[in-house]
Amino acid sequence: MEKKITVIGAGNVGSTVAQEIARLDLVKEVVMIDMKTGIAEGKALDQWQTSPILNFESRLVGVTNDYSLTRDSSVVVITAGVPRKPGMSRDDLILTNAVIVKEVTEKAVEYSPDAIFIVVSNPLDVMTYAAYLTAKKSPNKVFGMAGILDTARYRTFLANALNISPKDIQALLLGSHGDTMVPLKRYTTVSGIPVTDLLEEDVLDKIIERTRKGGGEIINHLGTSAWYAPGAAVANMVEAIIRDQRRVFPVCAYLNGEYGLNDIYLGVPCIIGKNGIESIITLNLNEAEKKLLVESAKSVKATMDVLDEMKLF
Repeated sequence: MEKKITVIGAGNVGSTVAQEIARLDLVKEVVMIDMKTGIAEGKALDQWQTSPILNFESRLVGVTNDYSLTRDSSVVVITAGVPRKPGMSRDDLILTNAVIVKEVTEKAVEYSPDAIFIVVSNPLDVMTYAAYLTAKKSPNKVFGMAGILDTARYRTFLANALNISPKDIQALLLGSHGDTMVPLKRYTTVSGIPVTDLLEEDVLDKIIERTRKGGGEIINHLGTSAWYAPGAAVANMVEAIIRDQRRVFPVCAYLNGEYGLNDIYLGVPCIIGKNGIESIITLNLNEAEKKLLVESAKSVKATMDVLDEMKLF
């Protein structure tokens, strides 16, 4: 059994990530760290006390800003940052969250230089880029969680429309974690049946649009970002790494020529295993899909340019 996984940030997302990982019994210890005194300690203690009830053994430990306790982590999950508020775009978060992600990545790398880093902080694509620039690691070891969450929303909405189990729906999307994401109708099936055989195009288009706005819909209800589905999505990725499952997931990965795109972090299907991103899968897109992906890439690149202009790195 691996020794340790660290989750940076003990807010709604971070604490859910820590709990979901612990319940999988992947490692001996899950360390949750936060800058606010007592928050990580209190939540970790509460979560650890569920272990006899939920039947897991991974020890949950909380700590305030002492990164020495994260030493030799196999995986570091970064959830730190300010969550979106109603009416706030992901781009609005850049100035605040880039500084936070840079600081926590520097501290985590100092104690866990060989760790694989998964970024969850928003705006996702550019914060993953920020962590990559800071960590100075191979890009296969610094990537972001987005596509698993987005496809989960897509599959859930499809299950509602079709009145079937979400277990039987397979889906894929590309592009940014945001309004320009690219759900792929051609790669959406229900137990192998093309979804286009089961739903009218206008209904499917409405579901796709709802998926693009999925995060905002939850923010409008709660006044803050989602955490249950993101937490479960991260745990999926961590499990694939620790158990070397070689799962195929859409993740925010660094592209260097794939899909004709260079020097950009964008959502694409990847094989995830013990080395992080084992390989990027390049799909044979049609012209319409290529156009949407290019538009999504332009949007992300503009955000990355904003970060570059800040000259933090």
